[in-house]
Amino acid sequence: MTVRLLIIAGLTLAVSACGGFREQLGLNKQSPDEFRVVSRAPLTLPPDYSLRPPEPGAPRPQVGTPAQQAERAVFANSQNPGLQQRTIVPRTAGEAALLQAAGATEADPNIRQIVNRETNQINEEADYFVDSLVFWNNTTPAGTVVDPVAETRRLQENAALGQPPTTGATPQIERRRKAPLEGLF
Repeated sequence: MTVRLLIIAGLTLAVSACGGFREQLGLNKQSPDEFRVVSRAPLTLPPDYSLRPPEPGAPRPQVGTPAQQAERAVFANSQNPGLQQRTIVPRTAGEAALLQAAGATEADPNIRQIVNRETNQINEEADYFVDSLVFWNNTTPAGTVVDPVAETRRLQENAALGQPPTTGATPQIERRRKAPLEGLF
């Protein structure tokens, strides 16, 4: 009797070391592949009630393949009209009242261009800061710099002589060029 128990225990121990046996008993964790998980489209009422019902087993036309979903997600804001297929649905009276109360009807239609322009300005300033920090490159600002002391003197002389303020050349500060290794040490 003990010999049988020892043989059964030995076989159980030998078989439990196999990976396939552990999977069959459900002891191994099987997590889903995160690249294969795809969200399903929500259930909505179709805008057109004359649509035909879907055929069983046919792929869903509004979902598409994961590659098509990724393409729509990446290029949704592009200028390609083939990728932007939006249908204009008339607003209900409640939606219109809500938008009116929230002030959404007075929104600037060019807000996207304004935000893009302001973001580009912020990015250019950040690039200038990073360049000066990393490369020690202080680029000179565009334009000329007016010498304030000489300009004040010129304007006072013009006022004393009764001449218009635009008479005479505006004094400017001349920037000298730095030597290649100047400012490094």
